[in-house]
Amino acid sequence: MGASPSGEQVAAWRGEYEILGVTLREIAASIPRARQWDIIFEYELPRERGRRPDVVILTGSQVLVLEFKETAALQRAHVDQVAAYARDLRHYHAASHDKLVDPVLVLTRSPVERQWPDGWSGAVGSGSRWPGQSDDDLTAGLEPEAVAVVNPLGLRAVIAELERRAPDEPIDAEGWLSADYSPLPSLVSAARQIFNHEPLPQIKRAQSAGIPDTIATLVAAANQARDNRELHLALITGVPGSGKTLVGLQFVYENHFGDTGSQRSAVFLSGNGPLVKVLQYALRSRVFVQDVHGFLKQYGGPSGRTPEEHIWVYDEAQRAWDSQRVLQKRGHDRSEPEDFLSIGSRKDSWALMVGLIGEGQEIYLGEEAGLTQWNDAIARTSDPWTVHCPRKIADIFDSAERLDTDESLNLDMSLCTHLAEDVQGWVQDLLDGRLDAAAAHAEAMDRQGFRLYLTRELERAIGYVRERYRSEEDKRYGLLGSSKGRLNPFGIPTDYFSTQRMKIGPWYYDGPDSAKSCCQLDSAATEFQCQGLELDLPIVGWGVDLHWNGRSWESPPQRRSQARDPHVLRLNSYRVLLTRGRDGVVLYVPDGGTAFDADFEALVAAGGRGL
Repeated sequence: MGASPSGEQVAAWRGEYEILGVTLREIAASIPRARQWDIIFEYELPRERGRRPDVVILTGSQVLVLEFKETAALQRAHVDQVAAYARDLRHYHAASHDKLVDPVLVLTRSPVERQWPDGWSGAVGSGSRWPGQSDDDLTAGLEPEAVAVVNPLGLRAVIAELERRAPDEPIDAEGWLSADYSPLPSLVSAARQIFNHEPLPQIKRAQSAGIPDTIATLVAAANQARDNRELHLALITGVPGSGKTLVGLQFVYENHFGDTGSQRSAVFLSGNGPLVKVLQYALRSRVFVQDVHGFLKQYGGPSGRTPEEHIWVYDEAQRAWDSQRVLQKRGHDRSEPEDFLSIGSRKDSWALMVGLIGEGQEIYLGEEAGLTQWNDAIARTSDPWTVHCPRKIADIFDSAERLDTDESLNLDMSLCTHLAEDVQGWVQDLLDGRLDAAAAHAEAMDRQGFRLYLTRELERAIGYVRERYRSEEDKRYGLLGSSKGRLNPFGIPTDYFSTQRMKIGPWYYDGPDSAKSCCQLDSAATEFQCQGLELDLPIVGWGVDLHWNGRSWESPPQRRSQARDPHVLRLNSYRVLLTRGRDGVVLYVPDGGTAFDADFEALVAAGGRGL
């Protein structure tokens, strides 16, 4: 910090102070206990640079979060901003977990005491008021933890009503200020913390998702392999965003040094080139994280060479190349799983191969054989392999010497979307054409704080994300689109040459002020560049490669495609694009003809809200 506030900022603070002074004096006259309330100005959320609600009021066992905007116009970005402050305090602040946390947006220049946007949902926590709700109804039936939108004159009534429903158990302000705040870091931030020897926050979400149990299971498998001089294969399944990559990175870090403290014993491998580049850029190192294709080029096939490491963690192992793709690219006909098992057999002591398995994300040619390749590789080797996996994929591995099923190896809870478990269900139902079911998921997502917006205007989407994250330097937002979507004419450059020019490391990692940052919104990532990575709020362009025909999604024929099922790859591409957001997603459907009109209407039917 250290910088002096601007004159404009000082004036804003004075205005807030005056408004609160008048409001709280009036409240104290009728509610004497209000004199014991504590008021906190500019509370900066720990670990989140630049995120600070204007005012926090501790009333009884309730936390009021106030955001002041010197405007008369109600903007979604402002509503969502204060809703996110309240959501994150509720979930990540130890002294607020068991409290009512209510967001209030104060529009200082509005002539309307209380208002709500027409057509917005009034669901709990959705950041809106019920359509048609009268002024008299507003405070009488205020939804718990939804955003109240008021002007200075309406502030007193709303605060008084919110306070009346809270138990009369005063919060200790000093204890509240010193309480631990453990936000969910992005994958890249978590990786940097791990390898900088910094402790990760004790995230309740990760604890309840079973990530510590998963790592403990891997440690036990490694110890068993080492102690008994055996070959082991452990497979971890999980929905997108469930923490598979975080598990792999944490496990590699804990095993990177051998018993002597000098020998490297573990490496994180990925065929996801952008993920490797981003992690190497963030870690400023190429030692811990390596490209799997370079690794297998050096040690696989006929090379006969053996790596130092005993533990190899392969991210997105279901995307391992089949023998046909390896022959095409490397000149020999052993699949990547066969290569790994062959390398393990050449180790003179022990080996543990860990495969991180994403579900429904095969988007490249040569990846479609999936998990069965690993069982086929075991069948072709003469060495006994012990397989550890969750029950749901156990039937695949009938060639294993021993099979150990463990449900801690299945991660089925998303970490990336702030408790929005319904995101995965929404995407699945949307792509399966079950629009009504998707709409039900969308309503639940909104209650959980995950925003799903639709627009036909790219500039409107850009204006929203910029205003939503103004002055929040750790937030990342950017443009995403399908590699086959032909979105260049609509402002999203997803053609081959544009994406090749983009430096993916800085694009994801650098702050909003960097010319190379995704926040500049002048370049775009495709499904190939965003798989395994995330943004706080992406703008996803809907392309020409997936259209709604009234009953289902269809993709145009791809005359030169060698894929076994090109349509499945298109669906999986959109599955990846639609699951990259942490706070939500803005879907941009170009205004480009009747096909796009049908797509837009389908997305509306699936629960998307106009921006």
